[in-house]
Amino acid sequence: MENMYSFAEDVKIYDTDAQGIVHYAGYYRFFTDAMQEFIRSKGYKFPIIDDKHWFVVIESNAKYIKSARLGETLTTYLTISKVSNKIIRFDFDIKRDDDIICQGYLLHICIDKNSWKSTEIPQELLDLLNK
Repeated sequence: MENMYSFAEDVKIYDTDAQGIVHYAGYYRFFTDAMQEFIRSKGYKFPIIDDKHWFVVIESNAKYIKSARLGETLTTYLTISKVSNKIIRFDFDIKRDDDIICQGYLLHICIDKNSWKSTEIPQELLDLLNK
């Protein structure tokens, strides 16, 4: 898939329940880690972009397809499905080998850190994301 970023990491004990199976909330850590590494690869920190702009989640979704267990290596595939002047939607497929474990998305809005009101994404970041 075009413009896809991937990030692999192991399931940690804090991702799992007492049976060693990834807890539903654990998948959001994989989403966030992949997103953070993707943005970092573009030269930014996330969710704080600069001294004025932050990103906050306004919507999230996860569909759990198969279970994953402690110690397994999962690869999170990230694509950006929407970019506007204020929002970014990151879509995710989490896989174990070729099996899709979980699919979901995070929708972020850019805010002014002082007013906590929506604001436009800096043009420099928009240019990087639209490449």
